[in-house]
Amino acid sequence: MDNDNDPHRIIFDPQNNQGNEAFVPPDFEEESSSEEEDENEEQWLADLQRIREDGPGTKKLSGSGEYSYIQNMTDEGWEELGRDISNNAHLQNLTFYDWALDDHRNEFLFRGLTRSSSIKNMELYHNNTTFGVNSVRSMVPFLQNANNLVVLNLNDNYLRSEGFNVLFRTLSNSPIKELYCGGCSIESIEIDINYIPQHLKILQLANNRISTDGCRAIAKLLQVGNDATLTTLWLQHNEIDDDGVEILVDALQSNTSLKTLLLRENNDISNQGKISLLKLVIDISSIGATLQSNHTLRDIGISSLSSSMYRLIQHAVAVNQGYVSDPESVGREKVIETQLHSETRAALCQLLGVVHSVFSEIDPLHLPEILSLIAQRHGHGEFYTALSSSIVTLFSTVNRKKCIQQQMEYHAAKAAEHRNKVEELGAELAAIEVAEGNEDGLKSQSNKRRRK
Repeated sequence: MDNDNDPHRIIFDPQNNQGNEAFVPPDFEEESSSEEEDENEEQWLADLQRIREDGPGTKKLSGSGEYSYIQNMTDEGWEELGRDISNNAHLQNLTFYDWALDDHRNEFLFRGLTRSSSIKNMELYHNNTTFGVNSVRSMVPFLQNANNLVVLNLNDNYLRSEGFNVLFRTLSNSPIKELYCGGCSIESIEIDINYIPQHLKILQLANNRISTDGCRAIAKLLQVGNDATLTTLWLQHNEIDDDGVEILVDALQSNTSLKTLLLRENNDISNQGKISLLKLVIDISSIGATLQSNHTLRDIGISSLSSSMYRLIQHAVAVNQGYVSDPESVGREKVIETQLHSETRAALCQLLGVVHSVFSEIDPLHLPEILSLIAQRHGHGEFYTALSSSIVTLFSTVNRKKCIQQQMEYHAAKAAEHRNKVEELGAELAAIEVAEGNEDGLKSQSNKRRRK
């Protein structure tokens, strides 16, 4: 009579090959010692027992295809394991990797594993070509009924476009926050805006074959207004070109959720695509454009940037990082740091093809305040540069007609003042002359009297 508590009950069959004809274990450079594998198997069996008993002590179950106790599990064993996990209320992390799973094994595992109230993190990665769209279809009931699953890692499997599209649609009502599908041979992507995971924050699609068409689909995740949730998007090592970049840039113009965009090793992205990314975060074509630049991105990963372009992109995203708690101040700070700094603005103008002076956009009445701000933030050397650039604008504030009228009034007043002074001096001179004449008369009369 079978013992229901025996962990070996139907899990293992050392001679089992049923359903595993397509399974080819990888060649490992260093085989684990028999002693190490025995220890791992002991731990595995103990974990299985606790999971079957719904014991609170087991939070994680992990298995690698490197070990024989995974390779020799029977179909019934995989299905029973699935049922035990479904009935367990404590298991939070489930991991199978390195050829541990294939389409056939997944069929039996997820025939039993149709729900979970406890699993938060599921990692089924590096199973390569044996794990494809049929595996995804087997997972559908579980994914629809795993009400605490927040991380799903399917990196380095063979999902292809069909598998990813089935997966993404299935997750629309899931609590999933992080989805990893790097290295899954994904080319085209189909995204229905009515079936977008409502809580998804991290999407890892590196090392695939995504091109411009894929970017059009991904853009839908970034264009859902205030409902956009994606904060991190990994697209490195794909086939994205300048057109794909432009599609993403357009989508990110009004996006306020994405903080990290990685596009390294997309070899068809030229300088034009990189300039589009620079303009996204710091557009100096006008002060208004600067204020409306993307103020959310904090990390843009792109290959083979020139030192000046790298510095300018990093400067812009650093401003974004510095005002996370006060997003309304980011635009103002970018204007001060770029538009009102001659060296930074000159470098941006050269890259973005801007030729006009920023001071032509500023109300002349505000120029004194602007120049004072430049001196405070960038120093008096920068103040002189700004003043030299704005001198024509400053002259344009002068009302020449009124200025001439004021000058005429001034000189007329001076002339009147001069006339009054001349008259005053003339009167004084006349008085002196009269006094001198009287004195001469008295002297003459005195001389006459003495001669007599």
